[in-house]
Amino acid sequence: MRSQFLKACLVSMLALATACGGVPDGDTSPESPVGESTRAVLYPPPAPASGNILDSTTYMGRVNVPGAIQTQFTTTPQYFSFSFHVTGASTVKLEVTHLGSSMYLDTGLFLYGPRRADGSFGNTLLAVDDDSGYGQLSRISSVSLPAQGEYLAVVTSGSGAGKNFRLQVDCLGGACVTPQPAPSGYTLQLAQQPLPPHLEQTMTNVYWGCEGACNGWLRAYSFPWPYTGNPTLAMATRAVQAMPFFSQRGYYATGTFPFANLEPQLLPIFSTYNVPQQVLSTYGNGVESVVVASYASPLQGSDFNLFVILFPESRKVVTIEQEHFW
Repeated sequence: MRSQFLKACLVSMLALATACGGVPDGDTSPESPVGESTRAVLYPPPAPASGNILDSTTYMGRVNVPGAIQTQFTTTPQYFSFSFHVTGASTVKLEVTHLGSSMYLDTGLFLYGPRRADGSFGNTLLAVDDDSGYGQLSRISSVSLPAQGEYLAVVTSGSGAGKNFRLQVDCLGGACVTPQPAPSGYTLQLAQQPLPPHLEQTMTNVYWGCEGACNGWLRAYSFPWPYTGNPTLAMATRAVQAMPFFSQRGYYATGTFPFANLEPQLLPIFSTYNVPQQVLSTYGNGVESVVVASYASPLQGSDFNLFVILFPESRKVVTIEQEHFW
């Protein structure tokens, strides 16, 4: 009787366990491939202190509309940005395509803009998508762009190191015309911007550090660029040469060179306060080819020098003017 009672209890417990989801011996749950995730995770670019989302990304250049660009993630997480231009209110489609993208890649796609007069894209999203495309790839099927200008698409991944992706931009309607080359002899339309506080303080330090033997001025400008390709140094220098201070000093050209060669031509006080490094980190995107045009003045009593610095992809021009008293 006792053994029959125990047997009945065990049978009842086994039946209850099976009814509640027990897994029979030898049956295992499926495993994901090593290094892959079956759950999509969205990785938005972090909001930068500057308020310009471009500063939180690695800028990879402009995409034509229609057009495509392909590159590879090298670390995780990573945020790649690409700009494109429309000539008026438009509707576009953006997609990380199956063609040209690695298998099992999980991406996020973000859209910002248009670029403002100060050169910033801001950090307000126009559109975002996680995995509406093939697999876990991203697709913004249709988004209305309110006005002419330059917009910024950001492709991100939290697990994409070593994997390729291809971003396609298509025009669905409106003024999605690929920009034309800049006219011959074009001059950049420069708009002066206030210096950020850290550079204001640096230039104050330069003034006091000169102890009456020298002086320096730093000015920064942004400009629109509705054309294909990148602006040239000649376009920037034409704009600066039209400024009143240029003719007042009687500046004449002395050469052009890459930014890496600028520091030896500056007064030592600029190196003391790391002016070249601060200018590069503040206005450059870290990958563009920054170039400089130099000028000297024939005025007596002081040595005046002017350096015009072009950041072609960041759409910035910076001038450094220095005076050394005899």
